[in-house]
Amino acid sequence: MEVFSVINYISSFLTVLYVIVVIAFIKGWHKLVHFKPEATVLTTKVSILVAARNEAKNIAKTIEDLIAQDYDRELTEIIFIDDHSTDQTAEIISSYASRGVKLIRLNEDRALNSYKKKAIQTAISAASGTLIITTDADCRMGTSWLKTIVSFYEEKKYKMISSPVAYFEEKSFFERAQTLEFLYLIGLGASTIGNKKPSTCNGANLAYERDAFYEVGGFKGIDDLASGDDELLLHKMAARFGDAIGFLKHSDAVVYTHAKATLKEFIQQRKRWASKSTRYKNKSIIVLGVCIWLFNLSILVNVGLGAFNTFYFNLALVQLLAKMVVEWLFLYDVTAFAKRKSLLVLLPVLNVLHILYIVYIGIAGNSGKYNWKDRMVK
Repeated sequence: MEVFSVINYISSFLTVLYVIVVIAFIKGWHKLVHFKPEATVLTTKVSILVAARNEAKNIAKTIEDLIAQDYDRELTEIIFIDDHSTDQTAEIISSYASRGVKLIRLNEDRALNSYKKKAIQTAISAASGTLIITTDADCRMGTSWLKTIVSFYEEKKYKMISSPVAYFEEKSFFERAQTLEFLYLIGLGASTIGNKKPSTCNGANLAYERDAFYEVGGFKGIDDLASGDDELLLHKMAARFGDAIGFLKHSDAVVYTHAKATLKEFIQQRKRWASKSTRYKNKSIIVLGVCIWLFNLSILVNVGLGAFNTFYFNLALVQLLAKMVVEWLFLYDVTAFAKRKSLLVLLPVLNVLHILYIVYIGIAGNSGKYNWKDRMVK
């Protein structure tokens, strides 16, 4: 009986903690004021960097979107880094040379674990812009994307700016489910910045001062890990510059990309994202992440114990209900910003699946190698 009492207390504690954490996310999201650009002349030289590997199917659309930006072309530098592509990626990029698009070919003769960081660092060393902006080779953006980011930068003077990323053009229930889950992650990262405790961001839409990048030592100390060109750099920036990290809450700043078409691709992506968690220098983020993982695990444990004692099955239902309510409140605001509130109807089903996913990824993401761009990395 004492063991069951301990499980009861731990489950209750983790549930209350999770509710408090998500309420903090809600508050952090509301602390972010919707940005309203001022009608001023912008003067910042910008270098847009895109690392690409085997993106021949998508890259032309991304290039066209970048060229179409409503920003002074004299102040815009577009650099693509071809990471040893085996398709026509480099040739497609080269075809835009007459329109100001620069190509750098990564030529590493020794195996690396972090080709993307090497690509970005190589491009930064060749870039001339004051503000570095990274995105991905399969992303789309509106014509005011760059202008909105630069306006935010010039007004707020942040050292690093995280901007929203969203999925679009979903073709299945599975892809729509990913969109809702991804909005939760984007909202989480935004809210922690709103609370002045940055935890996560996305390299598909990230801006930072070139000088600040070098001041924190670039990717030194994190370059042995395949992923982390965004989150781990964010943590280095936050440790050095404190509150000089901002989230750009504006619809024109959104970058769009596609959800993964298959479960296998989705799992590989999430394993890559999860692999960064043990390298966080801010140990409080790691502790919080472990507590959230334990909360989800406790629900599964209580469902199992419910076979012997219905009290624990009822406790699992209470935990699930608490999780669903606070997440709905959080996602209501985030999906409203993304104009995707209709996705909330998926939440009841996804909540159950999300528990299984969190428990699995928490283990799989920190226990070995994964496939990224046809390479096995860790």
